[in-house]
Amino acid sequence: MSNTSNFRDAIREARTQALVGPNVIANALPYLGGGLILTALGTYGGLGVIRANPGLFFPTFIGAVIVELILFFVAQNVAEKGKNSVALPLLAAYSLLSGYTLSGLVFVALRTEGVGIQGIGLAALGCGITFIAARQIGSNLSDTDGMALTKTINLGIIALVVVVGLQFVFALFGVYTPGWLEIGISALGVFLFAGASVVDFYILPRTYRNDQYLPAALSMYLTYINLFIFILRLLIALNGRD
Repeated sequence: MSNTSNFRDAIREARTQALVGPNVIANALPYLGGGLILTALGTYGGLGVIRANPGLFFPTFIGAVIVELILFFVAQNVAEKGKNSVALPLLAAYSLLSGYTLSGLVFVALRTEGVGIQGIGLAALGCGITFIAARQIGSNLSDTDGMALTKTINLGIIALVVVVGLQFVFALFGVYTPGWLEIGISALGVFLFAGASVVDFYILPRTYRNDQYLPAALSMYLTYINLFIFILRLLIALNGRD
């Protein structure tokens, strides 16, 4: 929006729009919080495996990634059909596995001078601040601005997924991203998922009914977990890796 007057007009327009599920985000928040707690537990368990038996972590990490991907698509499909009693344990298992696969990055962060536990706390704080700001901005977007932002962020995230996938494949063969490029990719990831958090507050109430809180919670979970990951990656890249 180009000026303050346009911004005020957009807010008035957004308030007059019919929402499919005006309370779906509020209904989803307890499940989002529960998923994040389970992810923290999964991360703690993964750190325990890394410290006790480092050789075991990588094969179990690959297995967890595969199962995690399967669970994601199954749980998303079941949740969108409204089968909450079936979707909930699937999403709980997905959250635990997500934490396990995240533990490798957290371990690197803990070992990186200048990051450590305070950097992990800073990444979590950044997610919280983003949530507060995104709620105010996303809830007041007009249809024109909301759809334009949604399309832009979606395209950006698709490109980011391709780049990160190539990074992972190259890393398996011992080819690592140069520091300056890692900083650029991580900063782009922070920007895109901060934008995705705004999109969530615009698009979810227009997509899901109030009783479809589990798919809404899954969407928000993915946004904030990935935002946390890219903030942490950026801090590690800026401070140098061991």
